[in-house]
Amino acid sequence: MPRTVALHPGALGDVLLAVPALRGLRADAPDNELVLAAQPRIAALLASLGVVDRDVAFDALGLESLFTETDDVSERVRGLLAGARVVSWFGAGDATFARRLRALVPDAVIAPSAPAHEAVVWRHLVNSAGASLGPGDALRDPIAAPATMLDAGRRALAAAGWKGERRLVMIHPGAGGTTKRWPPARFAAIAERLVHDRGVDVVVHAGPADADAVVALRSALGVPAHVLVDAPLATLAGALGHVALWIGNDSGVTHLAASLGVPTVVLFVAGNVRWMPWAGQVRALVVGADPGDAELDTVGDASRELLR
Repeated sequence: MPRTVALHPGALGDVLLAVPALRGLRADAPDNELVLAAQPRIAALLASLGVVDRDVAFDALGLESLFTETDDVSERVRGLLAGARVVSWFGAGDATFARRLRALVPDAVIAPSAPAHEAVVWRHLVNSAGASLGPGDALRDPIAAPATMLDAGRRALAAAGWKGERRLVMIHPGAGGTTKRWPPARFAAIAERLVHDRGVDVVVHAGPADADAVVALRSALGVPAHVLVDAPLATLAGALGHVALWIGNDSGVTHLAASLGVPTVVLFVAGNVRWMPWAGQVRALVVGADPGDAELDTVGDASRELLR
């Protein structure tokens, strides 16, 4: 079977930014099997969501053999890449890797990182793959989670205490770095406004590196909140299918919420907005420049607007 192979070893948010590009690759070669080589849990998620046909663990491929002139190309690399259409979002800065990959796949695309002047990174990924946006930006349609995933997500929310009687707002106070985190007390203030103004339930998402931010948020909250703790990605994706609004920092799980069509308020520090999600139902806001009530009002207004 002819194959299109995408190589992307990045973190969750970085790979999700490539979804429109992956869809463009599928549209350009609809008869090809679309294979994603990425971190195992990320590649498996995109395969289970139907974004790609098959997932491959990036680190198990043996691509390190392409970084030296002396190593033999691993049989797994040859088996996957030879004869395939290949797009690599990896290795553009290494001349040896680029030369040896093109010796194996002469027309391989080895895409560089988005230049600093690129306004939106996801568009750079589409362009670098040689794909194009279709009529009405069809490549930006929300990803639809399968029913089995939605069922598992609802069970996880129920186990966390959500009864399904009111609309659910999920808040993610964590991020990959502390400089990307909005103060937990501000998340608490927004949650309280939405509970009082819109009568919603609140659930806090707690990833494996978010413990301190979640503790600080819960201690500042003046309203009840459930906590979804360290859910597997597929379970979180299913839970997001029941969420009316996501509010979170610039993080991989915020990109996941946006990609799945959840109305999303994503909070960026200055200079990072070009990594905004590609989905349409997103409000990307820069926070930190004005730490007063005006910033709270801006986030609150965006949240209420999306909840409509």
